[in-house]
Amino acid sequence: MIAKFFPLERVRAVLAETKRASIRERDLPAHVVVYYVIALALYMRSSTREVLRCLLEGVQWLLDPSVRIKVAGKSGISQARSRLGAEPLRRLYTGLVGPIAEKRTKGAWYRDWRLVSLDGSSLDVADTKENERAYGRPGASRGESAFSKIRFVALLENGTHVLWAARMGAFATDELTLARDVVAALGQGMLCLADRFFPSYDLWQSAAQTRADLLWRVRRNARLEVDRRLADGSYLSRIYASTSDRRHQRNGIVVRVIDYRLDKVPGAEPLYRLITTILDPKQAPAKELAALYHERWEIETALDELKTHLRGAQIVLRSKTPELVEQEFWGLLMAHFAIRGLMHEAALKADEDPDRLSFLHAVRVVQRRLARYAAIPPSAEESPA
Repeated sequence: MIAKFFPLERVRAVLAETKRASIRERDLPAHVVVYYVIALALYMRSSTREVLRCLLEGVQWLLDPSVRIKVAGKSGISQARSRLGAEPLRRLYTGLVGPIAEKRTKGAWYRDWRLVSLDGSSLDVADTKENERAYGRPGASRGESAFSKIRFVALLENGTHVLWAARMGAFATDELTLARDVVAALGQGMLCLADRFFPSYDLWQSAAQTRADLLWRVRRNARLEVDRRLADGSYLSRIYASTSDRRHQRNGIVVRVIDYRLDKVPGAEPLYRLITTILDPKQAPAKELAALYHERWEIETALDELKTHLRGAQIVLRSKTPELVEQEFWGLLMAHFAIRGLMHEAALKADEDPDRLSFLHAVRVVQRRLARYAAIPPSAEESPA
């Protein structure tokens, strides 16, 4: 399953590019370690050595079948991961993970636009001095959080739940800072949804320059004067970089504004306000866009898949150094992509919406397939590498 989406030839090419390919024969060649890091994400509750023991059965075909494979110990696994580093995993993720929806994929499109969403989250990492110095930890009501955290921002393909173009950083890194690099992956034919914490003049301008269309929520007290009222009730306005620019009507960006309410919906806010680059209401009527915006919650579901169903609730990333934390982060995203890729293929064959398939069930099927000859029991005796 892993090699299907991350083929051996691409793995070897990236290892050569990053000068991380194995020069001499080892118990754990570099290309096997790449697959191992991805497999770790499928077995967050299992010991590192148990995961390796079962993985080597699954990748025997990658090597000479006559060669006896030795299962390395904890120290050997840690050394092999350190030799590999994070860069090969980052390049594989960047080069191979992206939108996969086809025109016939249900739930992936609005009219001719591919639906994508922008959002961010955080992950707990192992409690070590190195990780704390690199990533920091949030404050708590009594002192500090128990674990250091990383922050990340990513794009989601709504119809397939593929998380792509991700960027990670220290917990103190502002999501807007990470988002500047993420939105560069947008392109023509996409319609990007984002919550009210993202809109800023600079980020909007950067995202719009990719020629993607945008539908972002803004705070309801955002100052957006009516330049021209449109037939569907929306109106044209302008956003500015500063109060001075607004006062002098300088460098304004034209946007279309949609205000709406959710009647008889418990807990709904008094007013929702969206801005969009789609200025012609005939292309996308206001009522349709208001209803469509709530598709943004698909990314919350995908983040839950990543953090709860795949990683496991209350499970921290096991790596004890910043380099290996980053390596493990990319492996986690690639494991999620491989599972979602399989689910998309199954949905197409069944002519079904991928949303109707169970991610947790898919994870369990993959876990059973990997362990062909031995169960992978949770181990409380072996500390993470």
